Amino acid sequence: MNATSLEYLLQQVQAGDRVALGQAITLIESEAPEKRAHSSALLAALPKQKERAVSVGISGVPGAGKSTLIEALGMRLVSRGKRVAVLAVDPSSGRSGGSIMADKTRMTQLARDERAFVRPSPASGALGGVARQTHAAMQLVEAAGFDVILIETVGVGQSETLVEGLVDFFLVLMLAGAGDELQGIKRGILELADGLAINKADGENRSAAEVARAQYEGSLQLLLPKSGAWKPRALCVSALEGTGLDELWALVEDHGCALAASGELDERRRERRCTWMWQLVEDGLLRMLRTDEAVKMLGDELEGKVREGKLPPETAADRITAAFRGFPKSGCE
Repeated sequence: MNATSLEYLLQQVQAGDRVALGQAITLIESEAPEKRAHSSALLAALPKQKERAVSVGISGVPGAGKSTLIEALGMRLVSRGKRVAVLAVDPSSGRSGGSIMADKTRMTQLARDERAFVRPSPASGALGGVARQTHAAMQLVEAAGFDVILIETVGVGQSETLVEGLVDFFLVLMLAGAGDELQGIKRGILELADGLAINKADGENRSAAEVARAQYEGSLQLLLPKSGAWKPRALCVSALEGTGLDELWALVEDHGCALAASGELDERRRERRCTWMWQLVEDGLLRMLRTDEAVKMLGDELEGKVREGKLPPETAADRITAAFRGFPKSGCE
């Protein structure tokens, strides 16, 4: 791909061409050295402008209905004139590295809408379940004119922390009566959340959802808020019935207004750019270490010794990093 092709691709992305946008994201997700150079050039060519799209990260316990809610919310927003992009970070196959869940197939109505863009990306074990180029994809969809960016995480472990640092508003979905074994991550998530939504608040579950909402609302008041301008709130929603969606989006907008007025929104966006830079540096260094031929040979040798109990893992790790830095190895077995 030459400079002319890159320029044309960027022009098509900025014109809102969804096919071109998909091609651009495929380019930035590539691990091929030549394509990585092209993707860097493409991102560097993006116009430097103030971020205007509202970004919302959505996580939650297993079975909380993240994809269903995102589609329902997305359809509600496009009906109100918004252009909505969904970046769904899927679990990855350990063999091929490809997406397992393929959220695009679970958001068929939204994916077909010309005012929306749905893109599943395999996590590939990178950055705690967040696709390596999620932040870059956010820049591209904003350049394509999308007003709202919804990011669905795989919902496990470190990914919540990473996504929370990527978005303006971090929403956590919960279920009423899901059981303690499914709610085990709730304390850590509550400390990150800008808002909580009790999903599936419909039918016979409606009253239980309202009880859960009140309980979580009380819990939120006991936690030290992460923002001086905003206190997280909880509400009930039903993706199935479409209830609570307007209230949910009003919560996101209230949060944005509060943080914008205090100056925290711009500061959060500045901070997340720097944070993501260092996340990518760490990820890039690990990738370089694992692909360095000399280090790989040493790693294979040391791994055998560690496996057999002849060498402590800590010593082996020190030798691998020392070899990568080019320092002479020291110490005795």
